[in-house]
Amino acid sequence: MLQNLTVDKLYVSIYEDPKTLGTAAADFVEDKLREAIAAKGFAHLILATGASQFSFLEALKTRTIDWQKITVFHLDEYKGISALHPASFRKYLKDRILDAVSPKKIYFLNGDAEDLEQEMQRYTSALEQQYIDIACIGIGENGHIAFNDPPVADFNDSKWVKIVDLDEACRNQQLGEGWFPTLADVPKQALTLTIPAIMRCKAISCVVPDARKAKAVHDTLYNEIDTACPATILRTHPQTRLFLDKASAQESNL
Repeated sequence: MLQNLTVDKLYVSIYEDPKTLGTAAADFVEDKLREAIAAKGFAHLILATGASQFSFLEALKTRTIDWQKITVFHLDEYKGISALHPASFRKYLKDRILDAVSPKKIYFLNGDAEDLEQEMQRYTSALEQQYIDIACIGIGENGHIAFNDPPVADFNDSKWVKIVDLDEACRNQQLGEGWFPTLADVPKQALTLTIPAIMRCKAISCVVPDARKAKAVHDTLYNEIDTACPATILRTHPQTRLFLDKASAQESNL
C-alpha cells in the first residue's frame, strides 16, 4: 500500500497497481462477509461488473469463503439484452466468479424481462427482505455509481430499482472497454439500483483502478457533494472504502 487517507467519512487507500488493489479489496470484502456469517450465519453481497472489477473478482474467487451462506445481488443490467449477450452483466458475473463459487442464492436483474415493471418490483422486494452486508461497486468515468449517471442520479430517489437513460459519456465508456463493436450497439437504457439502494448497505467497497478514472476520482474526493458527480455521495457513508491505484489517483494530489 502506498497511502491511506480520509476525505469526510470516506476511507481511501492507494496501491501500486490494479493487481495489488484487487487483492486488498478482496481481503476487505472477505473480512466483511466472514463477520456477517459469524454474527448471523449468512451474508448478503452486491457485486459490480466492468473492466475495473477484473483483478478484484479474480482475487475474491480464490478466497476460502463459505459461499453456501452467501446470497448475491448485482447492480445493474442493460435493457433488452439477453443473459447470453457478450456484454450482459449476468453473463459477466457468471463467467468471472459465480459459476466458480456457487453461492447459496443469486438474484439476477433481468433486463430482457417481458414485463420490466414487474421485474423491478420483484428485485426491489428481494432487496427489501435482505440487509446487504457489503456492496462492491466502481465509479464510472462520468462519476456514476451503478448506472446512476449525472443527468438521472437522485440522492433521494423513492425507488430502489429503476430504468434510466445512459448518457453519452457512459455509453462511450462501455464502447471503450470493448463490450460493444460500435457506439450504436451500446444500449441507450439500463435497469439499475438507485443511489439510496446502494447507500443503505452496511459497508461499501469501491474499486477504481486506471488512469481513465483519474478525473472522476478527483471529482469524487474534492467536488461538492452533488449529483453532478454522483460518487461524491460516498463521502457521507460511514463504512465505505475507496481502493485506488497510482494511475487513478494521479490527478488528486495525494
